[in-house]
Amino acid sequence: MCLSLAQAADGEFALPSVSVTAKGYAAEDVETPVSTATLGRERLPQKQAQNLGEALRGEPGLAVASDGAQGQNPVIRGLKKESVVLLLDGMRVNSAQPAGAIASFLPLGLAESVEVVKGPASVLYGSGALGGAINLRTPQARFVPGVSLETAASFDSASNGLRGSGVLNASGGDHALMLGVSVANSDDYDTPSGTAALTGYDSEALISQYRYRIDGRQQLRVSVQQQTDKDAWYPGSKRPHPNAALVGNTIVHSPDQQRQLVEFGYGYHGVGTQPLNVDVRVYRQEVERTIWSYSDKLQRDIGKTRVTFATDGMDAKADWLLNEQHQLAFGVNAWRMEASPERYLANPTPLSALVRNDPFSDASLSSLGFFVQDDMRFGKLNVLAGLRHDTVKGKAASMNNGTVTSGLNRSDDAASGSLGVIYEAAPLLRPFANLARGFRAGEMRERYEASPRGDGYHYIGNPQIKPEFATQFELGLKGASDELTYSASLFHNRISDYITGQPTGAVVNGLPVKQTVNLSEAVIKGVEASVRWQVQREQWLSARYSRVRGDNKELNEPLFQMPADEVSLGWEGRVAAGWTADATLRLVAKQERVATAFTRGSENATAGFGTLDLGVTWRYAPRQSLRVAVKNLADKAYHEHLTEGVSGQEIQAAGRSLQMTWRGAF
Repeated sequence: MCLSLAQAADGEFALPSVSVTAKGYAAEDVETPVSTATLGRERLPQKQAQNLGEALRGEPGLAVASDGAQGQNPVIRGLKKESVVLLLDGMRVNSAQPAGAIASFLPLGLAESVEVVKGPASVLYGSGALGGAINLRTPQARFVPGVSLETAASFDSASNGLRGSGVLNASGGDHALMLGVSVANSDDYDTPSGTAALTGYDSEALISQYRYRIDGRQQLRVSVQQQTDKDAWYPGSKRPHPNAALVGNTIVHSPDQQRQLVEFGYGYHGVGTQPLNVDVRVYRQEVERTIWSYSDKLQRDIGKTRVTFATDGMDAKADWLLNEQHQLAFGVNAWRMEASPERYLANPTPLSALVRNDPFSDASLSSLGFFVQDDMRFGKLNVLAGLRHDTVKGKAASMNNGTVTSGLNRSDDAASGSLGVIYEAAPLLRPFANLARGFRAGEMRERYEASPRGDGYHYIGNPQIKPEFATQFELGLKGASDELTYSASLFHNRISDYITGQPTGAVVNGLPVKQTVNLSEAVIKGVEASVRWQVQREQWLSARYSRVRGDNKELNEPLFQMPADEVSLGWEGRVAAGWTADATLRLVAKQERVATAFTRGSENATAGFGTLDLGVTWRYAPRQSLRVAVKNLADKAYHEHLTEGVSGQEIQAAGRSLQMTWRGAF
């Protein structure tokens, strides 16, 4: 948490990136035959992001779908939140995902690293990993004698936002304890056109872990986490109500939402010439959400939903180094998520009292998966192959406020696989190729949502929705040395039975209908590249590029909400003893490839834009630093193409912002 760009200028960035998410155990990104991204302790402070989506913005192949300052979900290669598995320290963050960002339940202020696997990752992570997986890794209790403390505090002028975090580690003998806390308070942020209403919110997170060392090979651990967000509004959800003369617009907001996690784990670290490493965990996670629908004309809530998504899970995995050229990994993952939302809607008129109208009751999704992965090296050729089988079951007692009680159960079996090769012709020339198959079974809302919602649509779920399958082929190059690191890839992803919610043109009780459907086929293809070059001692240049194209083969038009093309150019380096500086220019092209038939004209083109961020970091003591940065220096008015909202009325991104961050370790 206290590392700075001064350390980067001393060569920190020359160290190879290591990920545990791509293979399931620690491996260098440059030796992995899939596309990855890792933001470590040196880059996260430079990003100065307020949430996970913002932290990943501008990285090759990644984008952000947003319906508010708090509601920013990462997008991987054009696939959004339902098709990306979010992990926290390797544990799946399960929840149905209505308005807002489930990614905002991940405590970025306490992150040690963020690891991304781009492309189908179902072999290790099961249903939902069509686009890939994102793993936010938090500090773990360490067996380092004594007590240590890492702290950070920051301010940004656009939202008058104040943030702070601290992580304490205490260890003695065979016992280690970690405690971490982060808090954030943000007002409505300023844009070049004025204040963006309803964009402020408060957030606080607590993480803790106790470890007991049984002996030199075995450890037990207990982890407890809690995060609370308050007064989060989603202005991108603003829609005209069918009875606009009386109601005006409706806007979704969450007065209170929480995530709670308890984990019990056991780890065994093997030794010898054929070490076997084992990790087993059981956990329970609860995501509690309040989802209110507010009428701006009536100045009252006309819909209220309260729901808890409770997940019980178990992961058991092992990796076995058979010899220096052959490592085998295998395991089992099982989880069950339950929810029974209570919804109250103003009925029979928007002026009436709120009446119970539940979308579904006693619903559950359960998954059981087994995987095996073989990591083999033949000289300079590395082969990574994996297979997995999953069974996913969906059940519900009723839907549509109790009127439908039959035909609600479905069970699906799915096989996933991957095969990747990478060849080290030279440290700076490592061509790779991979073929991967992933799948996603319908999530809870897609299956069972059947009622009017506050965004102005009447939703009709489909309990018998078929799983979607993605098959991606990728070709690329990687390379790394002390002076140069780069990667580039081409990918083609064919998705069959693509799951989406589609406006049908029908009307139920005055509301337009949106129904869960399978499209016969969608294709997403693209190019992405990044390079980082030390042009002279302690002076680095960087560039990143993304281009994604999506096609709806059923309707013969562009796929809905594909990210715009973009390029980022950067410089960073030492400017004086103890001082470093950096600059990032982000250029985003106009996005004219929009879906017209699918959205019935509701997706519009988005203008291109460019932003410039500048920063200076002063490392005034060995373990303390102060950073001052200006984001969006030119105060550019813009919004991302994936910003939700009525066409032409999307909220603007934040304008020029002065940011100050202090970090220290003791």
